[in-house]
Amino acid sequence: MSHSTEKLAALVEMTRTLGQPHLDYVIVGEGNTSMRIDDSSFWIKASGQGMHGIDATGFVAVKFAPLLALMDAPTSDPHAAMASAMNEAKVEPALALKPSVEVTFHASLLHDCGIGCVAHTHPLLINQIMCSTRAEEFARRRLFPDQVVLCGPTSVFVPYVDPGLPLALEIRARVRAYMDEYGEFPRVVLLANHGLIALGQTPKDALNVTAMCVKAAGIYVGARSIGEPAFMSEADIRHIYRRPDEIYRRRLFE
Repeated sequence: MSHSTEKLAALVEMTRTLGQPHLDYVIVGEGNTSMRIDDSSFWIKASGQGMHGIDATGFVAVKFAPLLALMDAPTSDPHAAMASAMNEAKVEPALALKPSVEVTFHASLLHDCGIGCVAHTHPLLINQIMCSTRAEEFARRRLFPDQVVLCGPTSVFVPYVDPGLPLALEIRARVRAYMDEYGEFPRVVLLANHGLIALGQTPKDALNVTAMCVKAAGIYVGARSIGEPAFMSEADIRHIYRRPDEIYRRRLFE
């Protein structure tokens, strides 16, 4: 099995895992995943494909360049420009499948953050919060040490933006601001009225970040139901995130 084929198999396995019905991460055709092939291309789940039971034929290989060029060029008709760029980006132009409409934010995250894969889901527990007035509070604050270790010192929060190119541009701007401040890529991007994006170097990494963020959402909702959440202080968050033993553990989880 070639290295490229092994990567695609790992992407399929990650996507199927995220799509397991008992997890309540996605239903029907929700969510999308991607994995870098090399410096010039990546795989992304095709539009309309369900995660549960997907196989390798449910993914499309696309090139970074046309998608990144689209994001750098203002347009008066983003929907038409998006359709054109998506077709141009396909490694196999004759392939009938279309890349997910979220392909541009996958391209920018994989490229700008130098990561291996992206997992975008709509977990029930996460969206209980993302569809509330508490969405930004949950994104910004931290409740327990392992949330800090796996999900980072804070999350990137994105107010509701129309999916597709407008959302990709907003995500890119906010992720770049995070990277300027923290000197590294964020592990979690939370989208108001939409869902969760987990960033990772490997499928295992993205799965772990997703699971921990969903656990944190359950704890947050529970804490809110009986009183005020007892958030960690900024000093404690910084201490945990930079502790050598926790850095060691985080690397093992990847």
